[in-house]
Amino acid sequence: MNMQEINFLAVIAAALSAFVVGGLWYSPLLFGNAWMRANNFTEEQVNGFPKGRMFGCAIPLCLIMAMNLAIFLGEEKTDWVWGMTAGALAGIGWVATGIAVVALFENKSWTYILINAGYNIVAFVLMGLIIGAWR
Repeated sequence: MNMQEINFLAVIAAALSAFVVGGLWYSPLLFGNAWMRANNFTEEQVNGFPKGRMFGCAIPLCLIMAMNLAIFLGEEKTDWVWGMTAGALAGIGWVATGIAVVALFENKSWTYILINAGYNIVAFVLMGLIIGAWR
């Protein structure tokens, strides 16, 4: 892997896309209410969560996810199709299945699993698209 092959602006854009998708995914517009029910959270509880910790950690973690995917996609032959494919494979094969295994042992519902796994699949596909297209 040649680190000079990585477009760091694409990595930043991909990380921001995962952050934005998460904001939409877990909002009342999409799955926020179902996610709260699956976790037995009230709106008051969610509003009381430490926002500084959430955002302060989520952004660098999204950067790590995007950078890791960019390293896997670092070959010259990578294009947007392979980027999306690799993103889907990572999202489904590693992240979603990992979430599912942990959630099953925590006795979480399938709704919880599908919402959280679904976010990661979409986020990784979009990150792969950005990284693969923006070479």
